Amino acid sequence: MASNWTSDSWRGAEARHLPVYPDAAKLADVEQTLSNYPPLVFAGEARALKDDLAQVAAGKGFLLQGGDCAESFAEFHPNNIRDTFRVLLQMAVVLTFASKQPVVKVGRMAGQFAKPRSSPVEVQDGVELPSYLGDNINGMEFTPASRIPDPERMVKAYSQAASTLNLLRAFAGGGYANLRQVHQWTLDHIGRSPWAAKFSEMADRIGEALDFMEACGVDPRTVPQLQGTSFYTSHEALLLPYEQAMTRQDSLTGGWYDCSAHMLWIGDRTRFEGSAHVEYLRGVGNPIGMKCGPSLTPDALLKLLDTLNPGREAGRMTLISRFGDDKVEAGLTPLVRAVKREGHPVVWSCDPMHGNVIKANSGYKTRPFDRILGEVKGFFAVHRAEGTHAGGIHIEMTGQDVTECVGGAVAITHEALADRYHTHCDPRLNAAQSIELAFLLAEMLNLERAAGKKSEAA
Repeated sequence: MASNWTSDSWRGAEARHLPVYPDAAKLADVEQTLSNYPPLVFAGEARALKDDLAQVAAGKGFLLQGGDCAESFAEFHPNNIRDTFRVLLQMAVVLTFASKQPVVKVGRMAGQFAKPRSSPVEVQDGVELPSYLGDNINGMEFTPASRIPDPERMVKAYSQAASTLNLLRAFAGGGYANLRQVHQWTLDHIGRSPWAAKFSEMADRIGEALDFMEACGVDPRTVPQLQGTSFYTSHEALLLPYEQAMTRQDSLTGGWYDCSAHMLWIGDRTRFEGSAHVEYLRGVGNPIGMKCGPSLTPDALLKLLDTLNPGREAGRMTLISRFGDDKVEAGLTPLVRAVKREGHPVVWSCDPMHGNVIKANSGYKTRPFDRILGEVKGFFAVHRAEGTHAGGIHIEMTGQDVTECVGGAVAITHEALADRYHTHCDPRLNAAQSIELAFLLAEMLNLERAAGKKSEAA
């Protein structure tokens, strides 16, 4: 257990990107209410994820983390949850089939509401209002009343997260994730992508393998690993009053856990030394992610790792690099070398989204698919050169047929961005682009696997 830590010790540290609530008494009432609500996840589940991530850190698996940029109250619908879960299943099957390694599936779901913004204010037609910070803080509508932070939104976010988790658990364990259903996971609108045919071919091969098992006397219906899957949730631990209210002491171990999600991460803007977000997360037992961008030095990274994981527990830390396709190799290399030199057991994951945002002539923010792919290739190249494991991918994506990121085999153009641009914050990969990225990732994992075998033989 972390020394000199309490669930509210973060309040004595520097807290950035937190809202200022005008009614302190109302905020305190909401925090008290949430602290008496049931946990959304359990300590044992968080420990199971940590064990899975420890295998990834050892080079024996791959982390697939994906979901919405920011969940919203308006788009909360079981079909949207199902479709995003379905695409993540497809991606995981592609990666597992190619790499012959387990894929740890973690959704940016059931809690990914709050978003740090580059400016505290937004200006439209000469009118200045506070920025939209996520549906669990204030409203997206550009009105003075909507933009006032409202603590009651945290209660609504809890309710939506609970409903989302309930559905995800049903999908993961109730037969929907059965490998016999693999053909039925393909969404109708993915059929326009040339990768749909490739996925169908792979699904045929999986079906043949299951038929072979059955012919040999192994009934796939009696193998739990083929009937369902483990699926975890995660979000950025940005809104600390909510996270503190969801902190519970585990009755088995006595340790403290943030029971709002299995995995929490610290963003690039809040992971400085002395940060309130670092102070809070150092004391909970969950697996922790940390975004690593161009402003992070090797020395600062090592200090943060010593603070967040002083016992060097495998599976505790996932480092999520986010540089941009033209900066990843120069920026990531010194960080990887420093962590390897000091012997910290970490999962290295690649966020190819946040460093590759551009503004189209139409005014829409977008992310070119070729730049996203370029950063992933650079990420793999660094780890190949340094002899470390390229252990994961962290993407903003959706199962919906949106037009937010340009390019890919479906060839979304800048002119087509306005067709179905639905995001509440940043542009997401659609289902077809996500599947395409999975196949391209699979090729890179195959190369890494082949290189590993070659070095073992030598």
